[in-house]
Amino acid sequence: MNVIELLADLQAQHDETAARASELRDQIEQLTAALAETEARLTDLATTRKVIAERVPPGTEPDPPESPTAYQAIVNAFNQHPDQVFRVRELHELLGMPTDEPSINVTRSRLGRLTRQGFLAQPGRGCYQKRT
Repeated sequence: MNVIELLADLQAQHDETAARASELRDQIEQLTAALAETEARLTDLATTRKVIAERVPPGTEPDPPESPTAYQAIVNAFNQHPDQVFRVRELHELLGMPTDEPSINVTRSRLGRLTRQGFLAQPGRGCYQKRT
């Protein structure tokens, strides 16, 4: 390779690298703008939550959001017993959860969601098993 070809090759590499640097700067600019918008939204949401919380009369606290630990306990039970088919009441007894009808219905709803998400299978009516 002669000097002219070498210089042309270096110039081509320089141009490609400069173009890539420009693309990355544009991406950084876009991400910086998106981050600023998201942080502003978070601030707005925090302010809204604070205003609403101040307006709630004492003693009427809203129910806490549903705990992910309930789902995690259910998923763990199916992971520990992957071949076992559970009815909701059996699952509650295994996990030491209350067996009253409202609690059973909440778990039934959770199991339905896990079934729709593909984690569980429903081999029979009211029966749930880890999908294999």
